[in-house]
Parts: sequence; C-alpha cells; structure tokens
Amino acid sequence: MSPGALIPAELSTFAAIAICAIAFVSGTARGFSGFGSALIFMPLASSIAAPKLVAALLLIIDLVAAAPLLPNAWKQADRKATAVMAAGALIGVPIGTYLLTRLDPVITRWIISGFVAALLVLLLSGWRYRGKEYASISVGIGGLAGFCSGLAQTGGPPIVGYWLGRPIPSAIARANILLFFGASDFFSTVAYAASGLINADALKFALVVGPVYAVGVWFGASLFGRASEAVFRAICYALIAAAVIIGLPALDGVLRSA
Repeated sequence: MSPGALIPAELSTFAAIAICAIAFVSGTARGFSGFGSALIFMPLASSIAAPKLVAALLLIIDLVAAAPLLPNAWKQADRKATAVMAAGALIGVPIGTYLLTRLDPVITRWIISGFVAALLVLLLSGWRYRGKEYASISVGIGGLAGFCSGLAQTGGPPIVGYWLGRPIPSAIARANILLFFGASDFFSTVAYAASGLINADALKFALVVGPVYAVGVWFGASLFGRASEAVFRAICYALIAAAVIIGLPALDGVLRSA
C-alpha cells in the first residue's frame, strides 16, 4: 500500500505533510512536559482537516506514542490521587465526545480556537490551585479535563494547573499528568469508537502521522531534565499562541466560503 493510499481523500499531499509537521512540534511538547500537544495540534490541524478526523487522529497517535512513558509514570505517580481525578474524566469524556459528534464543523473549529486561547491565558496567568486536596475538587477537575479531551483532546491545562500547584516534586507532578492522560485516552478511545469517530480514514492516516509524532514525543522526553523547563515552557506557550493566531485566518476563510 502506497503512502498516498493512507491519506484521506479530502486531503491533499501538501495538507498531509503540514499535519505531519504540526504533529512533530506538538509531540515534542507532549514528550517534554506531559501536556501541550493538543493545544498546538488541534487549532492548526483542524483548520486543515475536519475536527472529527483531527481529534480522532490525535487520540490514536498519542495513545500509541505516549504508551512508553506510562511504565515510569506508574512508578513515580501518586496513583491513588490520580485515580480519583480519572473518575471525573470517566464522566466528562462522553459528554465532550457527544458534542463533537453533534456540532457543526465550523462551530467546532471556533470553539477549539477560542477554548485553546482561554486555556493559554490560564497557563500564562500562573494560576495554580494551592488549597486543600478534596476528592470532590479532584473529581471536578478531572471531569472538566475529560470534557475538554472528549470535545477536542485539550484537557491538559486544568490538570497541569492543579498538579503543579500541589506541594509535590515536579517529577511526581509530571508522572501524575502522564498517568491521568493514559486513563483519559483510554476513556476517549472507547467513547470515540462507540461514536464512530475512530474509522478507517483516521486509522490509516495515523500510520502516516503517528511515526512523526512518536519521534517528537521521544525527542521531547529526551529533553526533560536536560533543558531549562522555564525556557522550554515559554517556547511551548509561544507555539500555542501562534497556533491560535495562525489558525484563525483559516477559520475566517471557511466561514466566507460557507
């Protein structure tokens, strides 16, 4: 089977290459910090392809590429606290998935860009939850992250804001984030499969984009502990902002042609 046969019919070769480039950058962010891939990938890629395809594609390639990071995360994470938060995702993921299957693609694109912009502001604000750890709060944050993941695979910032605000070492916080998204990706896989979002086009295209994303994840993971986290996260935030800004003109073009 030729590579061209793996690309969905509605996408050009140039569009497929562009999505691969976006996947590498977003994978690098994911491998280093444990989050950020969807915030970069979704606004840009969904301005090139249908949001349903893009969300399913990201879920598939992230589930496979991030799997090697899970064994070490399992050893370092606070598994009990992560399980409580994952219980919230079990509720939020199906709700977000339902909206993804029902909303108009143009509206979904605007929601993705607007929501990612709002989450970027949250990250840049430096907000962190520093209160006591309550099960209800953990479930609520997990539910919000699950909803965001179901709608657009963008559940990172609520989780990051919570875990980085806890009085725990950064390595444990990162492990908690990775382990949570392992569970969230599993819930999303079930919900997306049941909704028909994981289809032949997404699976075949994942064979093209997945290896590029995996290289990015490996590259990002190799930087953790070696590069300055502050500098890298500043670059990551800049890339997220660029994704929103660059993606908006494409959305305007879609609206004008509608």
